[in-house]
Amino acid sequence: MTVNLPTRSRIVHDALRTAGIDGEIVVLPDAASTAPLAAAALGVEVGAIANSLVFWSDGEPLLVMTSGAHRVDTAALAQRLDRATIARATPEQVRDATGQAIGGVAPTGHPAPLTTIVDEDLAQYPQIWAAGGTPHTVFPLTFDELVRLTGGTVARVD
Repeated sequence: MTVNLPTRSRIVHDALRTAGIDGEIVVLPDAASTAPLAAAALGVEVGAIANSLVFWSDGEPLLVMTSGAHRVDTAALAQRLDRATIARATPEQVRDATGQAIGGVAPTGHPAPLTTIVDEDLAQYPQIWAAGGTPHTVFPLTFDELVRLTGGTVARVD
């Protein structure tokens, strides 16, 4: 029930419904601000966690939805995307771009759409889990739903 969700998660819930995605946001008893914590809480492989990482690239935020089993190779990704640089966003840049705090950034529910890259390796999982707007909330969706939800470009990120 959305009334019991934190404000940021209600925004994510509404964005999911608008996009036609039925996955329910789950409130976890403990924060799951990293892929290993989320995977352990959900009983899934760490690779099935879709980490939402915000970077700063060529003067704008860049959201990279990566498998929890990967680290983003920013130099290689910048080359693949023909960008000058890709660097970790500051906590302030993350909050400004997404309205959400690091550790709970969802792939949706942001003040404005973000340029998004979706890790191609997430496609191997029939169900993936993403943060729901806070470090205590997550929701399930499919790879195709994630790509559609974010309008993302599928690419190799490691």
